[in-house]
Order: sequence, then structure tokens, then C-alpha cells
Amino acid sequence: MANLGIPQNTIAVLQKYEFHFNKRYGQNFLIDTSVLERIIDAAQITKEDCVLEIGPGIGTMTQYLAESAREVVAVEIDKSLIPILQDTLAAYDNVTVINEDILKVDIRKIAEEKNGGRPIKVVANLPYYITTPIIMGLFESHVPLKSITIMVQKEVADRMQVGPGTKDYGALSLAVQYYAKPEIVANVPPNCFIPRPNVGSAVIRLTRHETPRVQVKDEAFLFALIRASFNQRRKTLVNGLGNAAELKLGKEEVAQALAQMGLSATIRGEALTLEQFAQLSDLLV
Repeated sequence: MANLGIPQNTIAVLQKYEFHFNKRYGQNFLIDTSVLERIIDAAQITKEDCVLEIGPGIGTMTQYLAESAREVVAVEIDKSLIPILQDTLAAYDNVTVINEDILKVDIRKIAEEKNGGRPIKVVANLPYYITTPIIMGLFESHVPLKSITIMVQKEVADRMQVGPGTKDYGALSLAVQYYAKPEIVANVPPNCFIPRPNVGSAVIRLTRHETPRVQVKDEAFLFALIRASFNQRRKTLVNGLGNAAELKLGKEEVAQALAQMGLSATIRGEALTLEQFAQLSDLLV
């Protein structure tokens, strides 16, 4: 029975093991059963699913996942949490705990061994300092994924789902929307965690597109172009891309491509849609 979403039960486990929060790992444990239930609902977990959980902590969400999914693989970087997880998850025979950095884990191998190579679902309460590398690592490695349902800083969740012309729109918005459909499913205040973070959080579901939203000649070039467009937000695309050494583009070349698209030479990256970036990428590659 999942019981760690109740604050006193979490505190009892932490005291039993004399656990000290490690700032290096940005640990904030969920202590709100309604939020945990919202995450499971949003992730649409069924008994058919193999779920990869990143950062299980003391196993709070892992218990909920184990009761809803066929199989759960939980990857935890902090070795001091492993004995706690062995205790809190002892009643579940469908959970495998791996003590490793998720950025070093072969997720394709997990999907092969645990799910016959079929797409898995990822669920995580991610440390805020490493949110972007983990999400982009999951997408860019093209591992078989159905969806990613994650707790992140509210500001980051907003950035993932906004469109052109807004101050939050940037390289992360475009990269996420290239691979997936983002949808914020819950806002979560700081008092739902131990210890309390200094910022609000949100649960966002990223449902993987079966094929990317746009087709381009060179995906790596598209992302290099997008990154360069937002490295210096206040610069026009002609200057920003023309000055980006890694792209090896001349300002005139960029201006000509924009003219071909019917766009002004003074336009900035924040005004372009993903489709326009794809078109520009194919003209310049």
C-alpha cells in the first residue's frame, strides 16, 4: 500500500535512516497524496506499461507507480537512498532499482529487456538544476519513449509550452515542441515538498510525436541554428547567426535566406515558429 505521500510517514523514514538531504542532488521529496495521484493520472499509467522513474528519492512516487504499472525501473544517483528504497519498496516485486546517474544509463537496453523494445513511459520529480540535460538527452538519443511526465520548476514548464513572441520562448520551447506535445497538468506549491523549494513547481506531460513536427535535411544543424538564435536574444538573426562561429554562415547568406522566406533582415529569433526555423535551416544547411 502506497503510504509515503503522507508527511509523517516520510518524516518517520527519514528519521529512521538518519537521512540528510544532499544539496548537490537538489532533493525535494513530495508529501502530498493528491499531487501524486495527479501525476499517475497525467502519465496515463496502465498495467500494460513499463515505467522508467528518474530520481525515486525514498520511493514515494515509486510505490504509486508500482501499484499502477506492470513494471517500474527506478534510477537513483544517491547511494545513501538505496537501503531506504530496499525497505520502502520491499512489498513490490515489479520494481528494479538502479544506483546510477540517468545520463549514463542505457535506456534503450532497459526498453529492450523490460518492454520488448516497445516505447516506455518516463515519470520523474527532477532536480531543477539538471532538468534540461535529462529531457533533451531522452529525446535526442531517440530511445523508445511514449511520454515523459515530470515535475519541474514552474518557469521551466512555462518555457516548454509557449509559442513565438513571448519572453519565455526560446531554444528549450522549440526543442521540446519538435519532439513532443507539451501540456501542463498541475501547478504545485512549495508546501507540497520536504524540504520546501524556493520556487513554485508544475507537472508537465510531454507526449512524444510519432514523427517530429517538422522534417529537416539535418536535425543537428537545425538545433545548432536554434541555439545560436537565442544565445544573444537582443540581436537580429542576421547578426546572431552571422556571428556564430560553429555555423560558419555569412550575414549576407542569412539575410538572403530570410528574404526568400519573406521575412525582414531585422527579425529576431523569438519571432520565428518551429516551421520557419525548419525552413531557414534547410535553406542554410
